[in-house]
Parts: sequence; structure tokens; C-alpha cells
Amino acid sequence: MVRVPATASPPTAAASLAAILRRYEDHLRYERRLSPQTTRAYDSDLRQWLDFLSARLGRAVELADLNLRSLRAFLGSRHDLDDAVTVTRKLQAVRNLCRFLRRERLIEENFASLIRPKKAAQRLPRFLTPEQVTALLEPQRARSPHSPTEPETAATPNTATPVADARDQALLELIYGAGLRVSEAVGLDRSHVLRSEEGLVTVRVLLGKGRKDRVVPAGSKAASALARYLPLRSQLAHPKTGFLDENALFLSARGRRLGVRDVRRILAARAQESGLPATHPHALRHSYATHLLGSGADLRSIQELLGHSNLSTTARYAHVDLQYLWDQYAHHPRAAHPVAEQSNPRDEPRVHNASSTRQLGKSHRNDSDR
Repeated sequence: MVRVPATASPPTAAASLAAILRRYEDHLRYERRLSPQTTRAYDSDLRQWLDFLSARLGRAVELADLNLRSLRAFLGSRHDLDDAVTVTRKLQAVRNLCRFLRRERLIEENFASLIRPKKAAQRLPRFLTPEQVTALLEPQRARSPHSPTEPETAATPNTATPVADARDQALLELIYGAGLRVSEAVGLDRSHVLRSEEGLVTVRVLLGKGRKDRVVPAGSKAASALARYLPLRSQLAHPKTGFLDENALFLSARGRRLGVRDVRRILAARAQESGLPATHPHALRHSYATHLLGSGADLRSIQELLGHSNLSTTARYAHVDLQYLWDQYAHHPRAAHPVAEQSNPRDEPRVHNASSTRQLGKSHRNDSDR
């Protein structure tokens, strides 16, 4: 059971668990400056734990109910439902809460730190090969005006227009060309795209993950796509009210800022059109980093471009490179387990890269300009 320190103030109605959780959410948002997505993820994991406890106890959960035994029971109940990475994330959410409670002198020790997380297999980033990126961003056939990138409904009429195509192209080129997270791409304002006198385009990412700012180059392909889209942008005003978000770079057919789900839908439509399997938008960011590494960029530079706090996060792409080398070695006649012939480059995005992209800067859409 959680022990309240003798020097701490006795709990009152105002210091109920619900009030404490609201203070904790403010702590995450304003003191630690975590992104809304991370804050929601922590809140979801904590609510899941509290709902589990409430069902077991048959009553509302109190601060004194938060203890090591209840946490072990909750995590044990999730092992058959979630993978090791997800269970570890839930444990980390409780650890962070306990750290806050201890700082507020509401508990005496962080009991969640007594549980060792289950070791999970390392997840290597999934990415697209240069050929797949070319197929995605430069479709061989022109798109039909009756193949919309957004569903044509009464709420979003006639979205299969040149401006929607130009927007989609600029969006995908920018995500890949600047290595942006989807949330960063849809959060861009027009003022965040800077063009030098030489025509070089850089993107200023404000309050990225961890609330960090950074400036990254976008490259000539993204610059050309933006140059085609921006003059047409005003055509995305709401068809009835004429509303148009003056700041947002990428707009929906209603004139509002494009959302993360919109990007997923746009990419899914483009992948289907290009003959590729379903691809998550984050795969473009993984592809950006992996192709840079394969072209000879050092990890520290890639870390700065991606906005990673820790180099260990960026180092995953080096493991991807090593994995590819092992896969290729399997073709050696003396290898222990011969493998089948390599699949078509348009097969499902896979952990395959780095060394295969050594010529990336010399071919594949001149991606050194990205």
C-alpha cells in the first residue's frame, strides 16, 4: 500500500485522486512540455490501470489503492493482450505518475520502479526502398480526375481537383524530403517554410516531439512541389462559407488545417494507386533517415535532422544497415541457411536498406537534393 509520509498534509476532498490526476496532466503539458499525443497516451494507460482497479475493488479508486500488488496484477492481465513493448509503455506511464506523486510528497517511494520491464525484441524501423519511394512520389501513370485522394462526400465535394493533387504531392514530398513526423507536417504554417535567394527551402519545425524546435532542409523536389501547390492553395476554401485558414500550410477541402488521419488516407490512396501495399506515413520518415545513412551521412547529423534527443534512437538505423548485410550474406554458398531470390522492389515495405542505397545520391530522382 502507498504510505503517506508523516510530514505530508492529510488528504482532503480537494486532494482527491481525480484532482491529483488533473494536476499531473498539467505537469506533463506545461512543466515537461510533452506533446499532446504523448500526454494522451500516458493518460490512456493510467485510465486503463485505474479502470482495472475499480473493477477489482468494486468501487472508486483512492490514492491508497495504488500499490505494487495492484500494479503487478494489472500488468499481468495485459501480457496476453499486449506485446512486450506496449506493456513496458504502460509500466513507464505508472512510473512517471509515481515520480510525480513522490515529488508532491503524496507517496513515500516509487513502487513502480521495483518492477523490471519485460525485455522486448528490438523493433527495427520499416521503410521504403528507393524504388518504392520513386513509385510512390512519381507515379508512372497520370491520376484520373475520378480517383480522388479524399472520399467524395457531401461534406467534401469535388476534392479530386488539381489543387488536391498538388497539395498531396507537396505534403508527401515534404514529409520524405525533410524527414518530418506527420504531426509536424500538418502543424506547419506557411511562415515556417523559408526560401533562400538561391532557391533552397528550409522548414522550421516548432514544438516538435519533446517540444523542441529545429530547422531542416527540404530539398529541390519538395521545393518544386510546394511552388506548384501554394498558388493553388486558396482554392481549398470552404465551398459554402468561404472559410480559409490563413496560417496552415496544408488545408483540407473545407479550408481547415489538414489532420493526421487525412494524411494517412492520402498516403493509402497514393500507395494503392502506385501498386504498393498499405504504408504508414511514418515509414517515409524512416525511409528518409535510412537513405541518408545509406548515402554516407553520419548518425550525429541524422540525429539533428530528425530532432532525436538521444543518439541511441537514431542508432536503430545503423542496425537496419547491419540487418541488410546479414540478409545479403545469406546468399553466400557457404551460408548456413540459403534464402530465396529477392522479391520485387514493390513488395511490402520491409527492413531492407542502407547498403542497398549507397547509390541513392547518384540516382533515384536525384534524392541528394531532398
